[in-house]
Amino acid sequence: MTVDERAYDRRRLRQWLTGTARADGLGRRDLLRLLAAAGVLAAAPAARAAAAAPAAGIVKPLPADRFVVHGTNAETRWSALRDTGFHTPNDLFFVRNHTVTPAIDPDAWRLTVWGDGLRGGPREFGLDELRALPAATSDAFVECAGNGRGFYTSQQGETVSGTAWSLGAIGVARWRGVRLAEVLRLAGLGPHAVDVQPRGLDADYVSGGVNLGRVRRPLPLAKALDDVLLAYEMNGEPLPPDHGSPVRVLVPSWVGIASVKWVGDIEVSAEPLYSPWNTGLYRLFGPSYPEEGSAPLTRQTLKSAFELPFPAAFPVGRTHRLTGRSWSGAGRVRRVEVSMDDGARWQPARLHDRPRRGSWVRWSADWTPSAAGPAELLARATDEHGNTQPERAEFNEQGYLFGAVVRHPVTVTS
Repeated sequence: MTVDERAYDRRRLRQWLTGTARADGLGRRDLLRLLAAAGVLAAAPAARAAAAAPAAGIVKPLPADRFVVHGTNAETRWSALRDTGFHTPNDLFFVRNHTVTPAIDPDAWRLTVWGDGLRGGPREFGLDELRALPAATSDAFVECAGNGRGFYTSQQGETVSGTAWSLGAIGVARWRGVRLAEVLRLAGLGPHAVDVQPRGLDADYVSGGVNLGRVRRPLPLAKALDDVLLAYEMNGEPLPPDHGSPVRVLVPSWVGIASVKWVGDIEVSAEPLYSPWNTGLYRLFGPSYPEEGSAPLTRQTLKSAFELPFPAAFPVGRTHRLTGRSWSGAGRVRRVEVSMDDGARWQPARLHDRPRRGSWVRWSADWTPSAAGPAELLARATDEHGNTQPERAEFNEQGYLFGAVVRHPVTVTS
């Protein structure tokens, strides 16, 4: 996270606590109640999903050898990514839904940009109008803030709430669209704008007995004018329904909730904004954080994953080429190391991509197991700022931003 983003987060947190920020569409009393019950709220989606039909609300096929289904969500199996290339194929891309995938007619779709941060009144854009504007592309990952959440419990013995993702709630695509900055300029961005809040067209989300409305989350104006896209293509194809058709927001390097799918309107505000998705949800609560929680989550953490089944099996005495991928929200990945002896020794992995911001790098390493039995494979990455994956992730009640080294179990067969 840059210094400017940290300052923004601190300022917004103070504004929320002193009641000088506007919580869009929800009373302050309700938001305080949600804050007090943050752990319960995060658990609610998983609890409802368990009672629903498998893959409820997801359009695309979810074969068991490619996905692990978590109710309305589906994570990619890393073993399915081996040899797929740099970009995650659309049919392998993970799905994170708060409710269900909506059916939206691209020809009838309109984007409304509105709010007191504009010079004039609301401005509407159709899909053809966006496509007629100068296009931009971004090779960027989208990753759920809870990616890796399951390891808080299975690896660290800590109880957290929410969907028990392993590491498959991430994908990298080549996104094509128009820069949000260009759309805001055409809509008449005013000099007093401070926050920009996209909102989706999926159904209202009800949690803890409170209707939170449609998914929405504010961005600081500086980020909105930087590298954010309104994407209408994914890997050279129109956005699939599960991934935001016809248009979604893409916020590179930030937690996935910022990249609002099925965007229908964008509020440009001259006063600070808050929504449930950066008050009771998508903040860090726990013993290591203030009672009111951390600042709202922005950038993702550092992670590595092997492209292997979980667990995996290898015959003894043969050389195996291990492959994987590493990524960081803070900057380029500079180094990846692997260990096959519980971290006693680390060897450098070979990088197969030019490291770049907001994306991942593929890597490989050779391993010749010398004895049969159970083992664990470890991988850790270091980014351009010197951040290295730790042995243990700092606990938070909702299990966000797990970034520790994952111990990948394998069995060596004789």
